[in-house]
Parts: sequence; structure tokens; C-alpha cells
Amino acid sequence: MEVFLFTFAVFLIVVLAMAIGYIVQRKTIAGSCGGLDALGIEKACKCENPCERRLERMRKEKLWQENKII
Repeated sequence: MEVFLFTFAVFLIVVLAMAIGYIVQRKTIAGSCGGLDALGIEKACKCENPCERRLERMRKEKLWQENKII
């Protein structure tokens, strides 16, 4: 039981430290639409409304493919 409590305390301290670090950086939590796709890994879901970065990347890929075919 002592090992469990010690391990739980260590995890709690680490999570608390990460939370404080994130708050100090003043960043907002942001999701990733297509993060696995960027690595070439198929993802389980297809976003109906992709984020702005994903839309920009899709636009660039389309332009690149059109220029490559021509």
C-alpha cells in the first residue's frame, strides 16, 4: 500500500507541475485536426469542419498536385 501511495503522490506532483507550467506560459489548449494524417497514419475520424491550419495545408497540397500534373 505504501508503494501505491508513493506512486500516486509522484504522479500527482508531476501532473500539478505540468499544469502550472502550462498556465505560466499563458497558452490556450488547442486541438489538432489531422495530426496523425500529417505523419502519414490513417486516422479514425474525418473532421467535418477542419481547422484553419488543416484547410491551408489541404489548399497547398491541392495546388502542388495541380502543378505537378501540368
